[in-house]
Amino acid sequence: MPYVTSSGEVRENGVLVSRLETQVIDGTETTKKPDDHVAYWMGEHPCHADGSKIRSFENPSAAQSFGDGLNVDFTFSAKASYRDYEHKMLAYLGWIVGEARKIRPVTAQTYPVYATDEDDDDIFHYIDTASSRVHIGADNEKLEAQRIAIIGVGGTGSYVLDFVAKTRVAEIHIFDADRFDTHNAFRSPGAWSLAELEMKKTKVDNFADIYSKIRRKGLVRHNEALTDENVHLLAGVTFVFLCLDAGKSKRAIVNWLHQNRVPFIDIGMGIVRTPSGLQGIVRMLLSTPDKNDHVNRRMSFGADDEAENEYATNIQIAELNALNASLAVIRWKRYLGFYREAGREHCTTYQIATGEMCNEERT
Repeated sequence: MPYVTSSGEVRENGVLVSRLETQVIDGTETTKKPDDHVAYWMGEHPCHADGSKIRSFENPSAAQSFGDGLNVDFTFSAKASYRDYEHKMLAYLGWIVGEARKIRPVTAQTYPVYATDEDDDDIFHYIDTASSRVHIGADNEKLEAQRIAIIGVGGTGSYVLDFVAKTRVAEIHIFDADRFDTHNAFRSPGAWSLAELEMKKTKVDNFADIYSKIRRKGLVRHNEALTDENVHLLAGVTFVFLCLDAGKSKRAIVNWLHQNRVPFIDIGMGIVRTPSGLQGIVRMLLSTPDKNDHVNRRMSFGADDEAENEYATNIQIAELNALNASLAVIRWKRYLGFYREAGREHCTTYQIATGEMCNEERT
């Protein structure tokens, strides 16, 4: 932790040591209220900003060794009625780091990585401090029971996976039969080395390997395209992101989802070249058991052998893929109550040239 030396210099290698005792209350381990006011210090004696020694907690005790390489240089004694262990630590931090902050902006909060293990039965390999520090743990619990399927992890689907993999959903089923090629690296989240691209992994294995670094469990690999012959693999999922091109398989998948009352979001974009630049539409469509009459009007199913049209070049740009995925994941979270639901739109389009967004098919 930061402190001031006798020369008025701020150093950030001080170590504060204090005895910690715990207790179990109603099955939960918690810290005990400190029964003393003593703390120990490794480093030079902390000083005020002007270099004079902080004498309010000075103690004449000599240096001590607690074993295992823990050797303290000073003993501190700041008598007070500490409410709990945190109160004691924050008091010492205030006295020591507060002086250092008078010289320059420093902090004792190092945000260490806290690993979880299999006994914790946690989705992630390490604790989600992004949620805990802003107190949205209860909101995240609304997603825990979800079993998600992402059908197609190309440009947009890979961003959907990136966003969903960092939530506490129970399962993420990833469907795609294609290989991860060089062009995919330029429209997906993250970066790949030349050696990694030369491995020629499938898209599913490529992304599952990446997100298994953060997720201990819940990533389910399907190195195959979803068709009318294997659509039963969706049995048990609670929500589906359709990130695939129009075709006969898409119609079969949608029919199965309707029959089994599984909500889904269909996403895609159509971009064309013009003399003044690329233009087109980014779209997102939500279908739920209570509102799906718009699907046939709004979705493009096409056919596997339909003639080439103006969108056949399949132009994709990373930021538009990310936007498309963001619209979908935000809408999914609104549907589940993570975000407040007020609009109730089931179709959103974004006009690239004008920047206009249109919400339709409201309930």
